[in-house]
Amino acid sequence: MASTTPKKYFIIDFDSTFTKVEGLDELAKIALNGSPNQEETVAEIKRLTDLGMSGELTFAEALSKRLALLSANKTHIDELVSFLKDNISDSFARNEVFFEHYADEIIILSSGFKDFIVPVATGLGVKEENIYANTFTFDAEGNITGADTENVLAGNGGKVKLVKSLKLDGEVHVIGDGFTDYEIRQSGLAEKFYAFTENVKRNKVVAVADEVVKSLDEILWMNHMPRSQSYPKSRIKILLLENVHQAAVSAFKKEGFDVDFHVGALDGEELLEKIKDASIVGLRSKTMLTAEVLEHAEKLIAVGAFCIGTNQIDLEKCTEMGVAVFNAPYSNTRSVVELAIAEMIMLIRKIPSNSERMHKGVWNKSATNSFEIRGKKLGLIGYGHIGMQLSVVAEAMGMEVHFYDATDKMPIGNAIKCRSMEEVFAVSDVVSLHIDGRPENNDLITAKEFAQMKDGVIFLNLARGFVVDIPSLVDALKSGKIAGAGVDVFPKEPKTNKEPFVSELMGMENVILSPHIGGSTEEAQEMIGHYVPERLLEYMNNGSTTGSVNFPEVQLPMLGESHRLMHIHKNVPGIMAKINSLCAKYDINVSGQYLKTNETIGYVIMDVSRSYSPEFLEELREIDNTIKFRKLF
Repeated sequence: MASTTPKKYFIIDFDSTFTKVEGLDELAKIALNGSPNQEETVAEIKRLTDLGMSGELTFAEALSKRLALLSANKTHIDELVSFLKDNISDSFARNEVFFEHYADEIIILSSGFKDFIVPVATGLGVKEENIYANTFTFDAEGNITGADTENVLAGNGGKVKLVKSLKLDGEVHVIGDGFTDYEIRQSGLAEKFYAFTENVKRNKVVAVADEVVKSLDEILWMNHMPRSQSYPKSRIKILLLENVHQAAVSAFKKEGFDVDFHVGALDGEELLEKIKDASIVGLRSKTMLTAEVLEHAEKLIAVGAFCIGTNQIDLEKCTEMGVAVFNAPYSNTRSVVELAIAEMIMLIRKIPSNSERMHKGVWNKSATNSFEIRGKKLGLIGYGHIGMQLSVVAEAMGMEVHFYDATDKMPIGNAIKCRSMEEVFAVSDVVSLHIDGRPENNDLITAKEFAQMKDGVIFLNLARGFVVDIPSLVDALKSGKIAGAGVDVFPKEPKTNKEPFVSELMGMENVILSPHIGGSTEEAQEMIGHYVPERLLEYMNNGSTTGSVNFPEVQLPMLGESHRLMHIHKNVPGIMAKINSLCAKYDINVSGQYLKTNETIGYVIMDVSRSYSPEFLEELREIDNTIKFRKLF
C-alpha cells in the first residue's frame, strides 16, 4: 500500500544560507585582489547585496548594479569555488545524512550563479538537476560580462516564477536569509518560510518569517528528520560570565551553541532572569550560584568554574538537581606560584615601601632589614596542587619548606610535613596560604594564629579572602609582628572593574594589594578557556564526566551508530534492575552499559540500537528517584 504521507520539499537558498558568505561579494574580493579600489568596490557590492536581500531594492536592479562593478574572469570563479567549499555553513556540513536521505526533495534555488553553486552544492549530495540559479555570460577572453537575461531568475520575482514552473506535489518548505526567499511563501507556494540566521540576520526578513532558525539542525528537529544532533545545539543557551577567555566563547560557538557572554558577574534579579533558560553556566569566582538561584535554573545541565575553587557554587544543590559541575584544578597553578615567589621576594626586600618613597623623591639606600629568600624557611598552609608546585620552586631557590595540610599528603623533594599550623608558624620566615574555600576555613587565620608566628614574618594570602580576619592582619602589621603582607583575595570584592575597592589594608606600608589576579595571566586564562569547555563539551556531546567535582567520574567511548541514553538518579537500591527490566520489556538491544555511583547519585549510560519506542523512553523517565534523563545521537 502506497504511503499517504505528503512529500516534503526543501527549497534552500545558497548565498549566506548553504554557505556562510555571499558568492558575488567573495568573487569581487578575489577578482580585485591587489587593486587600489578593492575595499571600496567590495563594500559597495555588499551594500547592494544587502539592499536586495532585505527587499529595499528590486532584485533585478541590485543584480545589474553588482555585475557592473564586478571585474572577474573564469579563473576567479575557480578560486571562488575552492573558497566556498571551505565555507559551507556549519550546520549544513554536519548534516550530510539529510542530503543523502532526501536528495530527491532538496532543491537549491538561488539568485546567485550556477557557475560556482553547482560544484559546491553537489559536493554535499545535492543533485545537479535540482539546482536552479543564474548563469554568467562571458566574452572571448573569459571575462564576465553579465547574466543570462533569458533566465527567469535574472528578473524580479524570479524565484516565485521558477517555483510555479516546478509544480511540486507536496509540502514546500523554504529556507533562506533574503526577502526573495520569503516571497515564495508570500505567493502561497510554500507552507512555511524559515528565516535562516546562522550567518546573517536581516530584520525585515525575520519579521515576516514563520520560524526564525539559527541552524539547519533546528529545521530538521522540527520536522523529525535525520540529523546529526539529537537536539539542536543552536537552541541550547550557554551563559558565560565574568569575562571568561574568548577561547571558551569560540569553542561553544564552533559547536553551534547559543552563547550569551557577559564581561562582569551577575547577581540578583538579573542573574535569575539570565539563568532560567541556560543549559550551561560558565563563571569564575564572583557569581554566586546559591540554592535559591539554582531553583530558577530549570534547564541547567552543567556548570563550569573557570578557576580552581567551587565554593561559589552550591554543589549539594547541583547534585540534587542532576547538574554536573566542572572546574580547572591545574590550569592556573603556575601563575599563582610565580606571583607568590615574586611577592615574597619583593616584601622581604621591602621593595613596595621603598618604591613608594622613591615616587615621593626620598632616596633611602640601605640594607637594613632587607634579606635574600635563600636559606629562609617557607611555611605553606595547604599542600594541594599550588602548594606542592610552590614547594618545588621555592626549594630550587634555596628555601627550606615546611607545610601543613588537613589531609595526609606525601612531601615532595625535601619538604617537611608538620603536624599542625602552629608547628609551621613557629619556624617560618614566610607564611603562604593555599587552602580551599570550604566553610570551615572561614577566619582560619585570626589574632591567635598571627601571635603564633615569628616576629617580622612575611605573610601571603593568595587563597580565599574569607580565610583571614582582616582586622587581625591590620593589627599584626601595625605592631610589626608581620613585616610585610601580600594579599590577592578579600572577603568582599568588586564584581566588575567599574566598582570601587575598599579595604582596611589600603595605604599600609610594605603591603602588596592585588585585585584577585593570582591566576590572571594570559597563559593561565587561555589554558582554562580551553580546559573547562573541553570538559563541558565532553559531557554535553558524549556523556563523559571526567573532571566533575560532584558527579561519579566516567570516561566513555565515542558514540558510534547507537543512541546514548543517560539516566541520573538518587543512589538507592534497585534502579539498575528497573532499567534492565524495561530493556527486556521493550526488547531493547543494548550495545554498551556503564554505571558509576557516589554516595548521593547514580549515573547510568546505555548505548542502544535506534529501534526503541517513545514509550520506552517515557518509562525510563518515570522510574522512581529519577533526577534527570538525556538522550544523545
